Amino acid sequence: MRPLLAVSTAIDWLNEKVGNVCNILVLAACAVSAINAMIRYAFSYSSNSWLETQWYMFAVVVMFGSSYTFKRNEHVRVEIMYLMLSERGQLWLDLIGTLVFLVPACVLLSYLSWSMFYNSFVIGEMSNNAGGLMRWPIKFVLPAGFFMVALQGVSEAIKRAAALRGEVTIDAKYERPTQ
Repeated sequence: MRPLLAVSTAIDWLNEKVGNVCNILVLAACAVSAINAMIRYAFSYSSNSWLETQWYMFAVVVMFGSSYTFKRNEHVRVEIMYLMLSERGQLWLDLIGTLVFLVPACVLLSYLSWSMFYNSFVIGEMSNNAGGLMRWPIKFVLPAGFFMVALQGVSEAIKRAAALRGEVTIDAKYERPTQ
C-alpha cells in the first residue's frame, strides 16, 4: 500500500499546485475585469480579447479548481445519509462512489471532450469576435480538467482503501492521510 500512497501524495501535490494557480487566477480575473470596466467607462474603449481573457481565466478556475476543491474535501456533498454512517461506512461509501461513479464519469467526459479540443486545434479555431483569442487552448481545459478530477478521485480512493486497512487515518479537515 505504501507505493500507492506515494502515488496519492504525488497527485495531491500536483492538485495543490494547480489550486495555487487557480487562486492567483481568481485575483487576476478580478483585476482584468476591474481594469477593463474602468477603461471602458473612462475612455470609451473596450477589447474583446480582454473580455475573453476573463472568460478563459474563469473556465480554468472552474475546471482545474474542482480537483483542488475535491482534494480539500470542500466540494458539495449530500450528507443526509452520509452523516448517519459510521466512519468505516463513510470510507466505504466514499470509496465505492469514487470508483463506480466519479472516476468513470470523469474519464468518459474527458474522452468525449477530447475530440472537441482536437478538432479546434487542427483547424486553428479563433473567436468570431473582432480581436478575439484562439479557442483551442481553452477547449483543452475541458478534457484536462475532467482528467484532473479523475486523477484526484484515484488519490482519494487510495487514501480510503488505506484507511479501511488501518494503515492511515484520514484528517477530516483536509482529507490527508496521517500516520
